[in-house]
Amino acid sequence: MNELDTLQGRITAALDRIARGVETLDAPLPPEDVAPEPEIDAEEVARLRDALEDERRAKSGLEERLREFRERGEREMAELREQVAASREALAQLDGDLGRMRRAYETLRDTNEDLTRALSEDLGDPHLINQAMQAELEAMRAARATERAECAAILAALDPLLAEAAIEAQSVTTHANEEEA
Repeated sequence: MNELDTLQGRITAALDRIARGVETLDAPLPPEDVAPEPEIDAEEVARLRDALEDERRAKSGLEERLREFRERGEREMAELREQVAASREALAQLDGDLGRMRRAYETLRDTNEDLTRALSEDLGDPHLINQAMQAELEAMRAARATERAECAAILAALDPLLAEAAIEAQSVTTHANEEEA
């Protein structure tokens, strides 16, 4: 009998364990693949939103600067095109003035040769003297026009350099003023 009591006790203990196991089976199991819900820290969210807003402002500022750089580049390109056109005009004017000067000097040389010949033959022709003086005056006018065209070409070449230097000086002054503030 002693053995029966022991076996009965063991069976009862086993049935109790089975009952407890069934109760735990009825309870839903926590899903293993689902991550637990993160805790939301309001301060962290606020900090991240502020950082996001700062980045958006910075991006907006960079986009504005990029737009300004593009506009400035387009303006500078237009100015350079105008300067090239002005330089071409100045060179064309210079070329025309040089041609005029060459023709005037050829006329002056020919007239001087005729005058020299006439004087060597003691034939002082007033018409030749007048012609020589007119040729000399025309040569002087042509030389003056050529010098004027050369000066205009030099000024046309210097204008962009002076404008660039003025822009750089203004930029340096503005940058220095910003650093002081």
